[in-house]
Amino acid sequence: MKKQIFIAALSLGAISLGTDLVLAQNSEQVSKSVNIILSDVIAMDLGSAASEGSVDFNYGSTKDYNSSKNVTVPNSLVIISSKNFDVKVKSEGTHFVSGANLIPVDVLQVKAIPGGSVVGTMNEVTLSTADQVLVSNANSGAKQSLNITYSISAEKASKVLLGKPQGTYTQKVTYTATAL
Repeated sequence: MKKQIFIAALSLGAISLGTDLVLAQNSEQVSKSVNIILSDVIAMDLGSAASEGSVDFNYGSTKDYNSSKNVTVPNSLVIISSKNFDVKVKSEGTHFVSGANLIPVDVLQVKAIPGGSVVGTMNEVTLSTADQVLVSNANSGAKQSLNITYSISAEKASKVLLGKPQGTYTQKVTYTATAL
């Protein structure tokens, strides 16, 4: 009888171990770590370009020299930034140049205006070679557009531009977006 009890216990044990072993073979867990690695980014592209990337002020009559002129470029800049940011503006030189003829850059006002998707404090600045904040603390985001208006007042047109030799006076204006 002892022999039968031993065989029954051994059989039950084998069945029990065999079942556990089968379960272990049919189920297995493995854990993996998934990482999302973020970097701060900021980029700026020219949006819509007026006259193939240039902003033109035409003075062809006495009326032009006696009135203010404004040129608005919608979606002038398109910005993507993972952080809030500032946009600064400056000229590359002190004068608009046409050959040997010069017009000081401070004849031009540059203003960020509402209507694009950039949300921040919009400013108007007199163009100079120093970086000046055009938009401050703009919200982070993708494909944000900034509308910019360029202006020459009637006073500056009549006092600074009138009397200069005819020609196309050119100066490069540089925009910089800086993450905060």
